[in-house]
Parts: sequence; structure tokens; C-alpha cells
Amino acid sequence: MPLPMRKEETMSDNKERRAARRAVWKEIVGGDILATDFIRRQTRLIVLVVVLVLFYIHNRYACQQQLIEIDRLKKELMDIRYDALTRGSELMERSRQSRIEEYITHRESDLQTATHPPYLIE
Repeated sequence: MPLPMRKEETMSDNKERRAARRAVWKEIVGGDILATDFIRRQTRLIVLVVVLVLFYIHNRYACQQQLIEIDRLKKELMDIRYDALTRGSELMERSRQSRIEEYITHRESDLQTATHPPYLIE
């Protein structure tokens, strides 16, 4: 059964822990952590990870830009399709035989509608 700790011991342990934490923060902020043996041995791995992260970020950004471009082109395609449909219907309306006959009568042309069906010359 462990012996109960005194208040002085717990307080001194807390102070030591705080001092150790401060020392770690000083190493990180001051740059001393970069001079440790572990970091020097793993430099290539760290550089590789950083390059891969940058490559991942670049690919994601490029993908988002392409998706934005695809959406823009889809909207433009729909506009062009609707415009082509509108023009096609206008052309059909204008090329009807009744419209052509009406146009000719307003222009007072000598043209008339054929009374005999067309025939093939062989």
C-alpha cells in the first residue's frame, strides 16, 4: 500500500512539471528543437512529408478550379442549347408554306403556289 504524499511533495512535483513544460516550449519557440539528433536524422522524411502535403494542397486547389470551370461551361452550354432551340423554332415558323405565301402576297410578287405536283425527269 503506497504511502500518502505530503502537500509539499505534490507542490514541488507540480512546480517541476511546469518548469519542464516551460523548457519544452522554450525549445520549440527558440528553435532548439531543430538541433536535436532525432530531427537531424529525420530531416529527409520531414522534407518528403512537407513536399507531399504541398502537392496534395495544389492538386485539391487545381481540382476545385476545374470543377468551377466545368460548372461554368455547363451553364454556357445550356444557354447555347436554348438559343439554338429558339432559333430553330423561329426558322420552322418562317419556313412554313402558309407564312411564305403570306410573305409573297404582301410583297406583291408574281409567284404563285404550284397547282400540279412536281415530277421527276429521267
